[in-house]
Amino acid sequence: MLNTDFCCKYILQAPLIQVVRLCLHYTITQVKDWAARQKDDLVVVVQVHNRPDYLKLLLDSLRKARGIENILLIFSHDFWSPEINKVVASVDFCQVLQIFFPFSIQLYPQEFPGHDPKDCPRDIPKKEALKLGCINAEYPDSFGHYREAKFSQTKHHWWWKLHFVWERVKAVKDYKGLVLLIEEDHFMSPDFIHLLKLMSVLKREQCTDCDILSLGSYSHIGFSSKANKVEVKAWKSTEHNMGMALSRETYQKLIQCTDTFCTYDDYNWDWSLQHLTVSCLPSYWKVMVSEAPRIFHAGDCGMHHKKASCMPISQKTKIENILQSSGNQLFPKNLLITKRLPANGAGGVAPHVKNGGWGDIRDHELCKSYVRLQ
Repeated sequence: MLNTDFCCKYILQAPLIQVVRLCLHYTITQVKDWAARQKDDLVVVVQVHNRPDYLKLLLDSLRKARGIENILLIFSHDFWSPEINKVVASVDFCQVLQIFFPFSIQLYPQEFPGHDPKDCPRDIPKKEALKLGCINAEYPDSFGHYREAKFSQTKHHWWWKLHFVWERVKAVKDYKGLVLLIEEDHFMSPDFIHLLKLMSVLKREQCTDCDILSLGSYSHIGFSSKANKVEVKAWKSTEHNMGMALSRETYQKLIQCTDTFCTYDDYNWDWSLQHLTVSCLPSYWKVMVSEAPRIFHAGDCGMHHKKASCMPISQKTKIENILQSSGNQLFPKNLLITKRLPANGAGGVAPHVKNGGWGDIRDHELCKSYVRLQ
């Protein structure tokens, strides 16, 4: 069923005819009667760039998850290609919606938010930039560098996606459940939906002030009798930035910090969130995190990696070996909180340093504009 009414008007105002094609792909795949979908069934949002091989692995893992037929799977794209469309079109196990970030580099290759030929070179000193008269000469970052569009885009996409899903997707209107945020190079365990349901119950009964549910951190890669255990900790971007599930209440608190998020000089969305937890949010985030991970980072290349080639198959083998060796520990009947922040314990954690890359006022204003777009 084609849902052209989902096409936001500001996508149609973009200068490239390609955006019209994007809107024509803005569809919900009807795998079952839409009216039969329960209001609190899980919504999973995948941020997608241009790594189809990793996306295939993610979908392979999702296909094997118990209860997957009940979720709404939203793909949020910042790159359009026939190959990626073909991968997404292969999903036949749940309802699917595709949305497209309307201010991507692909759509604006020769102007902001892409790279304008009149933009300042990254490493030119500000004094020289002013003499040169390049567009953003007045706005280097905290380290004296000028913006690089390829790094700015991910933070833009993340914030736009968060707002668009909660506020603009009609299928999420009046939704009372969780939105799980994952990325194209993640890999899910077969019981991740089961675990999130148990965590939701535990939050309601024993941790009403938990803001985020996390399916796992990078440090724990084995199960070792941890499959039914969770911890309650202060949220840290380096540990809890993948497999984040949040409620509308958490989202609404977060979106109130739009100005702070959008002006903080760090091109990383997760480090920007870390800053919010100690500078803007009503209180630091508490996260309930699974000790045995139900999400794995399969990507060994990407924005922060310089490898000449990617090896998704080898990563898949490693992860599947972990899951196979721990198969008898999956699908626990109940969960136990083994560690909990004391009432007077340490609070939120401030970022140790800004990473820069986000000093350009144009990025600030575009980022802040998403919440105003209708």
